[in-house]
Amino acid sequence: MTDNFITNNFSEIMFERKSIRAYDENVKITNEEMLTMLKEATTAPSSVNMQPWRFVVVESEAGKERLRPLIRFNTKQNDTSSAMILIFGDMHCYELGEEIYNQAFEAGKMPKEVRDQQLGAIIPYYQNLTKQQMNDVVKIDASLAAMQLMLTARAHGYETNPIGGFEADQLAEAFDLDKDRYVPVMILSIGKATETGYQSVRLDPAKITTFK
Repeated sequence: MTDNFITNNFSEIMFERKSIRAYDENVKITNEEMLTMLKEATTAPSSVNMQPWRFVVVESEAGKERLRPLIRFNTKQNDTSSAMILIFGDMHCYELGEEIYNQAFEAGKMPKEVRDQQLGAIIPYYQNLTKQQMNDVVKIDASLAAMQLMLTARAHGYETNPIGGFEADQLAEAFDLDKDRYVPVMILSIGKATETGYQSVRLDPAKITTFK
């Protein structure tokens, strides 16, 4: 899985990450490499392994033109990036629960009785969550995958920018998804940087942490 890594240095990947808004327009990421990065990113954890993240990779001129009016002040990323990755949370993610748990059983990672017990408890539980509860679950889980994707991208030699400024009520339908099922979480621009990004600061953990 790490064959395509440009760097595997944790400190460089983690601490030198910046939000990049301008990219080399001549650099395109192949579908194969994009799927490799997504595979690496989706090793992120999720509640009861329901993996509710869903991705739409907007890379064509037509796709970017469709996205452009929906991203407010983030048009530079759209215009120059290799792709804009739309990250959604699937409110019906539990419909793939049986497939996920069967895969774990067939791979020898879960006994049959554990699979059956887990599915018997998890699926009804998810089906009975309120819309708000489900919204919270899928957004938290998809955000974990999004952060991991940003770090994975750096390992492959690319940079990203997490974008929250977009027309959330229109995004799913604009890309032929059911807006009641697929909740927009964020958009990531990705590509080869042509800028270094801004330096930034963080609050001291002592100021925002309480020990009991």
